[in-house]
Amino acid sequence: MAMHENKSLSSVMVIFGGTGDLTHRKLMPALYNLVYDNLLPQNFAVAVVGRRSKTNDQYRDEVFESLKKFSRNKIDEGHWNKLRNLIYYVQFDFTDMSGYEKLKAQIAQLEQEYNIQSGRVFYLAVAPEYFETIVHGIHSSGLHRNGNYWSRLVIEKPFGKDLITAKKLNNKLLEVFEEKDIYRIDHYLGKEMIQNIMVLRFCNTVFESLWSNKYIDHIQISLCEKSGVGTRGGYYESSGAMRDMVQNHIVQILSLVAMEPPIDLKTDAIRTEKLKVIQAIDCFTPELLRDNVVFGQYGRGVVDGVPVPGYREEENVPKDSKTETFVAIKLHINNFRWAGTPFYIRTGKRLGADFSEIVVQFKPMPDILYFKEKYLQEPNLLVIRIQPNVGVFFQFNTRNFNTHNDIVSTKMEAGQINREAGNTPEAYERLIYDILRGDATLFSRWDEVEASWYFADRIIEYKDQKKFNFPNYDAGTMGPVKAFELLARDGRQWFNI
Repeated sequence: MAMHENKSLSSVMVIFGGTGDLTHRKLMPALYNLVYDNLLPQNFAVAVVGRRSKTNDQYRDEVFESLKKFSRNKIDEGHWNKLRNLIYYVQFDFTDMSGYEKLKAQIAQLEQEYNIQSGRVFYLAVAPEYFETIVHGIHSSGLHRNGNYWSRLVIEKPFGKDLITAKKLNNKLLEVFEEKDIYRIDHYLGKEMIQNIMVLRFCNTVFESLWSNKYIDHIQISLCEKSGVGTRGGYYESSGAMRDMVQNHIVQILSLVAMEPPIDLKTDAIRTEKLKVIQAIDCFTPELLRDNVVFGQYGRGVVDGVPVPGYREEENVPKDSKTETFVAIKLHINNFRWAGTPFYIRTGKRLGADFSEIVVQFKPMPDILYFKEKYLQEPNLLVIRIQPNVGVFFQFNTRNFNTHNDIVSTKMEAGQINREAGNTPEAYERLIYDILRGDATLFSRWDEVEASWYFADRIIEYKDQKKFNFPNYDAGTMGPVKAFELLARDGRQWFNI
């Protein structure tokens, strides 16, 4: 059933940070493509808040230019006019509490004009220092009080800088919104192949029956980027790879890969099993931190044939910065399913390849029969490609029919992109669609955030206490030498498939 057929989903979506990069690159293209696919509620409007002075028409024209650059679907006049007429710009500074009364009047007008009788979505597409200020403004103006209808808060990462600040922020949010109405967004969880992890596992006996330490040698999760920090140096200095990628994206992916089957597919059942995984990550002692965590920072190098600066030469980055742009970690999940099976995770900027993938390597066959003498045994691999080439493949050994008796490794592959039908939906389309429907499955519950910060804080604290010799890898390579040694000492290697 298309979403627009359900009148109870009619709503006003309020976007704070309407002139920002996130809104123009992701949120507006997502809304356009939802219009294109006929998935928005029939009674719907968008109130966009920004500090710059603009008319509705000026702002709409800017959105149109952004859509031409970033939309996955071609812009046609009919669909664009439909979205254009739903967008209204409200100008005020987030710190000016009187502006929230102005916004309240605009929302009331839109609800009357578009016959919206269901709910409000408050999307905070702003820098984290404004989170508490905006929620306070929503509270003081009573914007969240919507009669018998729902109000939902959507908050982008980072959710705090550590466990202490995350708790403080969460307590402020809970003063205004209930936990069930807080949507902590992680765009990685909206990607098609991340959603497909549970389907691959729980709909295929061939995988789920082998999904344990008994049959799996190890699992790798890699989120690698060719790009540097660009103009985000100021933000990245307060973040680093641990806060920017590991604490949220990688921990969430890890929990989906390693979770137990939930009792059903309801939101809380899935979230509870994910939480158990995060809580079961083996505690990092000082010795384990020393031997199993690698930090890196990129220096000058060459990416795709183009010379690029080192991290310390980027805009708004100190010349002596100790911020990590690369992290590799070996960890264990201390439960019956995974005890003894290592998980290797890595993420970095300015690397030699641009990809995100999960690699599950199964244990080898005994060195008897075919592998007793001359045949080289290639491992069975299940590879889940998150981006850019979305899909999944399974590597196995078979007879080479072009020779008398050779054994070769071959792949069964299922791509998720149909070139004739166009690309798969972008992550933000899925997430906005779920927010409007009230489906919080792909969003983090507070106890998940709390547990992931507990894990990340131990590693960040260790990094801050040590003096690392940065930079320690050239841009365009695949990270520090120690990251390769991390696997080599176990007789393993990083995959880039």
